[in-house]
Amino acid sequence: MVLHRGAMLKRIYDWCIDAAHKPYALWIMGAVAFAESSFFPVPPDVMLIPMSLARPQRAWVYAAVCTATSVLGGLLGYAIGALLFDSVGHWLIQVYGLGDKVDAFRASYAEWGAVIILLKGLTPIPYKLVTITSGFAGYNIGLFVLCSIVARGGRFFIAAILLNRYGDWIRVRIEKHLGLWVALGAAVLVLGFVVAVKLI
Repeated sequence: MVLHRGAMLKRIYDWCIDAAHKPYALWIMGAVAFAESSFFPVPPDVMLIPMSLARPQRAWVYAAVCTATSVLGGLLGYAIGALLFDSVGHWLIQVYGLGDKVDAFRASYAEWGAVIILLKGLTPIPYKLVTITSGFAGYNIGLFVLCSIVARGGRFFIAAILLNRYGDWIRVRIEKHLGLWVALGAAVLVLGFVVAVKLI
């Protein structure tokens, strides 16, 4: 079973590395970044990192695409919270087990809205929780977009700087211990979710 999972991870990683040289990969990565900001559980980093390792000189392009599509996806999340919270938004929040915390989170937006968006947009905390609740809380949409650009751009461009500068060194270590790095990445996502539950 462990060997099977290891082989599957290696195939996914190799696909992302190979896809970096194909034009459709950019569209797929953008779609993942868009969806992750509103409803999809998988972050775009699963494509951003291997594609940037395969083509470090294009890391900036990948980061820009992730930023733009993530902010656009955030607007969909905002719309879900503002217009469809009683149906779609409520269901998504319940999926994450945060239904009883929404009112407290909404109240905190009145005082700390920009700080919440900036901090949580930079972290592994599921960004869809921020976007949906921003819409539900009626947070100023202009400030929401501005904070989203700063937060998501900061996250993706920090990754681009590291991958562009240290890509070869990082790639050797990732490929040597792929399972470990995937496990660490999954642990960070789970930790981000746990922190979201505690802080909201």
